[in-house]
Amino acid sequence: MLGETKRKITRGKGGNTKSKILSDKYAYVTDPKTGKTEKAEITRVIKNPANIDYNRRGVMTKGAIIGTPLGPARVTSRPGQVGMLSAVLTGEEKS
Repeated sequence: MLGETKRKITRGKGGNTKSKILSDKYAYVTDPKTGKTEKAEITRVIKNPANIDYNRRGVMTKGAIIGTPLGPARVTSRPGQVGMLSAVLTGEEKS
């Protein structure tokens, strides 16, 4: 979800811990042409192919297209599993 950063620490199997992102407003966006990674603010969720309802609710999962000041980016990490939000710029126009 888009908003102030909220994380939840849960216990996994074997006593391991897992950090889940409940909401965040920044993502680490990589430009594949230059290989440079920047921290960018998320403006909105453009499209989420996992579920049509996620578009309206603004849920970010792996594969979701998010709007950033650098341009639209596709989420490559699993925010509910990894605890950080990574994305790669797509070759589309800025939104």
